[in-house]
Amino acid sequence: MTAFYMGVDLGSTTAKTVIVDRHGSILASDVVQMGAVSRAGLSRSMAGALTAACLDESAITATIATGYGRRMVPGVGRTFTEITCHARGVAALCPGTRLVVDIGGQDSKAIVIDDEGLVENFSMNDRCASGTGRFFEVLARAIECEIAELADLALAGDKDLEVSSMCATFAETEIISLLARGERREDIAASVHRAVSARTLGLVSHVGKHTPVVMTGGVARNAAAVHFLEVTLGAPVTVPATPQITGAYGAALIARDSVESSPQLQNSTDDDLPTARRPGSTPDCTTCGSAHDAVAGAPNGRTTIPLLPR
Repeated sequence: MTAFYMGVDLGSTTAKTVIVDRHGSILASDVVQMGAVSRAGLSRSMAGALTAACLDESAITATIATGYGRRMVPGVGRTFTEITCHARGVAALCPGTRLVVDIGGQDSKAIVIDDEGLVENFSMNDRCASGTGRFFEVLARAIECEIAELADLALAGDKDLEVSSMCATFAETEIISLLARGERREDIAASVHRAVSARTLGLVSHVGKHTPVVMTGGVARNAAAVHFLEVTLGAPVTVPATPQITGAYGAALIARDSVESSPQLQNSTDDDLPTARRPGSTPDCTTCGSAHDAVAGAPNGRTTIPLLPR
């Protein structure tokens, strides 16, 4: 019997859809840049994946949604958190991964996973745009370049400037001040990337440094962001060929597992993480130094290396 499964990740700025067969192989995927949690973008992404797979919607056996707008996705039996879906997707794409750093349009996450793609621990910042795709958009606007040009500019910078503000609202003013002081765009771009990687290190410090490391999300397409993260972590960082679809892929695999091989998922819901571990459960915007809004409990039976004092 032929069966197909769909995973949909409706994020803050993009909609991602992945279709897999009963073996978990990706048949098609589609990523649509959109407005804030856009229904139109969602429809285009789902339709694009179905067209690429040469399938009709009726051919989909099960669909699972994730992301900020997961409850907006039509025809979904269950929803799962981004944490769970990213972990599952990365474990399938990059077996052996222990730490996932996901930086999207409006949030960032550090997720520790086991060999089966199950979440052991995580830390998440979803209340502040610092260090996210939105932050890089602010940088690009301030130095008057396209987003696609940022990586080359940052990699060409050789001066480490002080960028004290990690708030997307105030950072633009600071960047403009650096420009007015005569600093080169390349050096400003490099310095902001260094600051973002330091911010990410703070997020990682709450779960401990683990290797191998995989980076996902739209920011993972920025070669400079990957480079400076490698320097800051002191470890190589792998980027999947399509880093934006890992959440949707994980959702598709969970949809497949719920039908094909994992009876325990039959009754799973959006509450797949304990209350204390759900994204956004503990907002903290009083200081960017906190580097997180939700932090899971200590890993079970694993050794972690603290990077910064808690």
